[in-house]
Amino acid sequence: MAARKKHQNQTGQNERTNEKGTSTKLKQKFPRRKEKRDNAVEGTVVGDLKQFSKGYLASVIGLALLVSYLHGAHISKMFESDRHFSHLSTLERELAFRTEMGLYYSYFKIIIDAPSFTRGVYSIMNDNITEFPSTINTLKRFNLYPEVVLGAAYRVYDSVMYAMNKPTKQCWTVNRGQGLAPVESCEGLGEPSYFYVDSVFFLNGLMMGVIFLYATFLSGSIFGGILTVLCFFYNHGECTRVQWTPPLRESFAYPFLVVQMLLVTYVLRTERPTYRHSAMIALATVCFMLPWQFAQFALLTQTVSVLGTYVLGFIGSHKMKVVLYGQTVALVISYIFLFGNEMLLTSFYASCLFTVHIILLLEPIVENIKIRPLIWLVQGAVLAVGTITIKMGLSSLFKIADDAHISDIFRSKFADFKNFHTMLYTCAPEFDFMQAETPVKLLQTLLLPSVFIASAGATVIILRNEYQQWCQPQGTEVGGGDTHSREEEEDEEEEDSVYRSRAYRSKPHAEVLYNMFQLLAYTAMAVIIMRLKLFWTPHLCLLASLLASRQFFGWACPKKTHISVLVGLMAVMSIAGFGNLKHQWGIMGEFSNWPQEEMVEWIKAHTPQTAVFAGPMPTMATVKLCTGRPIVNHPHYEDAGLRARTKKVYSMYSRKPVEEVKQNLMDLQVDYAILEDSWCIRRQKPGCAMPEIWDVEDPENKNAPEPTCTTLRRNPGPHFKRVFKNDVYEVLKIVK
Repeated sequence: MAARKKHQNQTGQNERTNEKGTSTKLKQKFPRRKEKRDNAVEGTVVGDLKQFSKGYLASVIGLALLVSYLHGAHISKMFESDRHFSHLSTLERELAFRTEMGLYYSYFKIIIDAPSFTRGVYSIMNDNITEFPSTINTLKRFNLYPEVVLGAAYRVYDSVMYAMNKPTKQCWTVNRGQGLAPVESCEGLGEPSYFYVDSVFFLNGLMMGVIFLYATFLSGSIFGGILTVLCFFYNHGECTRVQWTPPLRESFAYPFLVVQMLLVTYVLRTERPTYRHSAMIALATVCFMLPWQFAQFALLTQTVSVLGTYVLGFIGSHKMKVVLYGQTVALVISYIFLFGNEMLLTSFYASCLFTVHIILLLEPIVENIKIRPLIWLVQGAVLAVGTITIKMGLSSLFKIADDAHISDIFRSKFADFKNFHTMLYTCAPEFDFMQAETPVKLLQTLLLPSVFIASAGATVIILRNEYQQWCQPQGTEVGGGDTHSREEEEDEEEEDSVYRSRAYRSKPHAEVLYNMFQLLAYTAMAVIIMRLKLFWTPHLCLLASLLASRQFFGWACPKKTHISVLVGLMAVMSIAGFGNLKHQWGIMGEFSNWPQEEMVEWIKAHTPQTAVFAGPMPTMATVKLCTGRPIVNHPHYEDAGLRARTKKVYSMYSRKPVEEVKQNLMDLQVDYAILEDSWCIRRQKPGCAMPEIWDVEDPENKNAPEPTCTTLRRNPGPHFKRVFKNDVYEVLKIVK
């Protein structure tokens, strides 16, 4: 018994706070089953879902399904209102998928149009159209597993409905007016574009249900889940862009990140997670990584956030390993399924995982250090030095420079460094720093103040627990003496034999601390690169759910008063929130891009199927999707070779001599170059016109009288011949 008491005093006591604010130190390290049932009744958060009644769980699941339906309908309605998608022709729908969206959708189209599914997959794995004349495995390069899955599902659906003699779509003629020819428009799941976008909206509808479950679990209250869902809807334009860009990788990947973060949160709250939990984390992580090349950066912040809870002593090495093994297995599986994607192998994420394994191996040595801050310093140094060293070593070993532009972008953010590739990114608004209007909008809906109060309340409780544990004298027990029965003492001694190792140490609220660390990481990402607020704002909504936690705010007022305050907060949020929703519902548009449609129709009618095209990256994706002609560059910029190709093509917008531009295109075996007038003159901000970007990269031609694109627009001869022209586009044939 003396050994048991000494161990309890060294590892700290669990704590729970009742609704009146009194704090009770529990004598045993882990609550007994009867106490856990009582806690569930009182609303205290527990890790075992079996403690909740069937009626409660049914209510939670029912609400999750309801919000899933509402969100799916919401984003589908906005997409339809913005484009009038139901009244577009097949070609117009394809034209509506701009830039990367058109590139990704083109592979779905290849799979469903192929003679067989396997032939379609073979075609995208041996593609010589996207980066002519090179043959590349686009499944490896572009994370196209969503298109593979949807392609297979569409073929099965179409075959089954055909066998049952059931119609899958309705078609009619749409009079477009304005002198444009009528078009045929089809609606229904038998229309490929409808099947594709409806699948995306269904998945993201389910995501909202998972977010509700996540918030309910984190806060221990259904009201926490409802508050999070309302915050998401009221700040919808800052949380997601799936309603405008369904084919983007984030539309497929982010829902699985939400599932994965929920699983990690569950593991951190569970007393004794097993490696079955690692398997679940691995599955969710694979589903997140396979569709999106950027997943590695989000997972890097997760690894560091979980490590933070370990370093501070809130979890032991066992829980850390459960999460870490799940992430590592997922990395290996993703690397295999992506056919040895080198960018994944040489990522900071892979290096960080390896380094954290080393930190865990060093635990017996490091824990002998008596000064806790010195332990933190050693582990932090190992993490930083190990991650960077392994990353640089692997990149040098495999001679991989595909992600070099990412470090260059960060350098350009905080220094005077700039080059052609970084300026293409930083001149785009979505890669600039966060706009000042973003936090203003979140203040108006009270999201930021709510998260500040929730985080402050959680921090105070966590720090109070730490202080009370630190102040507790060694060799004593708090709790009013030994009142356990002999049976309870025997059970405690049996438990103590399992948990004696520091590997199983556990403190309350480790999962909340992880989510707070994760929010800090997402905040930094969003501030540096505006596009990444899609991670930040939803996580703000999740943390707002803590306002409903009785653990953190039960001391302030009785439960009924607490609920009344939450309802009042939601009502005040609704003032600005409903305004935002009305604005989204009021967006009414109709897609039309006649100049591009005219150019695409000309290309299909007047150029051979083998004609090779070059031009602005967004337009090249459209040319590939709508005409099937080979292209030499495209919008997927995460490849060193592609960046070099695009730089040669974009010499059309430099001040180089025309003959040098022609030679660059001939080196790429280009037959036709598309010149887009706006690229010659548009300037999103000072220094960001294409000729100005080239002045940084090509100072020897900086004093040329005019940009090359201006010369080509005026007179393309003798090196080029103009074969097509409208108000926006010119197609120039290279005179060979």
